[in-house]
Amino acid sequence: MGRRREVFVRQVSMAEGQRLQKITRTARDPVKLRRAIVVLMSAQGQPAPDIAHLLTVTDDYVRDVIHAFNERGFDALSPKWSGGAPRRIDEQTRDWICVIARCDPRFLGQPFSCWSLAKLRDYLIAAGYVTTISVETVRRVLHERGVTWQATKTWKASTDPDFTSKMRRILDLYAPADGRVLCVDEFGPLNLQPRPGRAWRPVAHPVRLRATYTRDQGVRHMIAALDLATGKLHYRIRDRKRWREFLAFLKTLRARWPDQKLYLILDNFSPHKHPEVRAWCAANRVDLVFLPTYASWLNWIEAEFAAVRYFALNGTDHRTHAEQDAALGDYIRWRNQRARPKTGFATGSKIRHPDYPLKAA
Repeated sequence: MGRRREVFVRQVSMAEGQRLQKITRTARDPVKLRRAIVVLMSAQGQPAPDIAHLLTVTDDYVRDVIHAFNERGFDALSPKWSGGAPRRIDEQTRDWICVIARCDPRFLGQPFSCWSLAKLRDYLIAAGYVTTISVETVRRVLHERGVTWQATKTWKASTDPDFTSKMRRILDLYAPADGRVLCVDEFGPLNLQPRPGRAWRPVAHPVRLRATYTRDQGVRHMIAALDLATGKLHYRIRDRKRWREFLAFLKTLRARWPDQKLYLILDNFSPHKHPEVRAWCAANRVDLVFLPTYASWLNWIEAEFAAVRYFALNGTDHRTHAEQDAALGDYIRWRNQRARPKTGFATGSKIRHPDYPLKAA
């Protein structure tokens, strides 16, 4: 076979050359940019194979662009996008796919408790919703309509008969009060053990922690208070968390703010209700505000504890309590330097609706 006759673009005027150069500098569409470069290089005398090699395209692509430009001019540079193939699955069928995916398969006579994509595909075909469909299409239909694969979560209802009144009082205290509001709780137990976590690492090179360990140095506990007026955490770490340790911590809070009434929001842990603690609080202008049962989510300090665990403990392997205590102290000091007053608890949440009926966390 003989060599293919070389193809070049028609003669380009000075104005057309300037317009092509402008497109190569300013075009945002990569297709239009590549076509303009093909035409400009051909106008400069570059043969099609050389252009194809430099742009990593085929010779036929270069020749098609040159022919199109010769016939239609600059209109040939702009891509004409088509709408693609028409959908074979109508909108109503897509809705049914999502409805079935959210159903328990056992309600539809299937012998399993959850769908896999393959099982869902097979059921759709067997039940006559579609004649044929791929697993990937099922996945895309669910994704487009916001149906995702999620872990099952639990909830717990409060058994407290005074749930609503207790919740209302706490929400009222989260607004400006006539004293200082502190959210108090215990954090722990603080064991010495490798803790799983996450870190930025090269692919396939995670941080490695020992899998075997002994806990022969006992445990410690943190007693902490979140000051809503400043957003700062105040804490003590102790070997035990009896009423004696708790009362000693309350005395440090009283000494910190000697002239203000203190409102302490806390759970129903027995040391918090010890007669000695109650008597001291009554004599020292400290008001104990107890959470409803199974409603720890109402205590603002819980979110702060989650951050302490994530940033100070996860991914660590402290070998002594002194080392672990120092790590906790370093993080809390760093956090307190950047603390801001705590305002707007559950703003816009359904729990603030006057007719909120639920008692579930």
